[in-house]
Amino acid sequence: MTILSPEHLFDQADKLIAAPIAGRPRQVDLRRAISSAYYGLFHATLTAAADNFVGRAQRSTLEYGLVYRSVDHKSLRDLCLEVQKATLPAKYRGYEPAGGFGPDIRVFAAGMIELQDARHAADYDPMLRFKTADARLAISTGRSALTRFARASARRRGRFLSLLLFSPR
Repeated sequence: MTILSPEHLFDQADKLIAAPIAGRPRQVDLRRAISSAYYGLFHATLTAAADNFVGRAQRSTLEYGLVYRSVDHKSLRDLCLEVQKATLPAKYRGYEPAGGFGPDIRVFAAGMIELQDARHAADYDPMLRFKTADARLAISTGRSALTRFARASARRRGRFLSLLLFSPR
């Protein structure tokens, strides 16, 4: 399985917003840059989940692909909304790490939501006009959120990924 590198997606976004020889970047390039920033963070999360549960060394297996493809955008968004709350809903409380998810996971979750909203706007709202600064912010948000996710303790990341893949009832 070929894993999409988040950094390659962020780099692609940077290239899309580079100043052209004449004029400003095209709207299509700004929109694709915003979308690439979101997908950099999204695919990093899918990779983390599959690496955590199947193993990095198993990336070429069907099981790895199954875990990787099992996450949808809505379930990721819903979990990100929940982990930002001061008090988790009852269905998640028993799975909350001691001391909560902490600021790194909360910042990651906020970045994920912000980028998903930006991607939806960039991909689907023809009435909006984007600026280079909008795309730069999206790229910066993606990189920063990914850094915060990596900085979170393995226990907190593991609990987040567990809840992402296995929703409690």
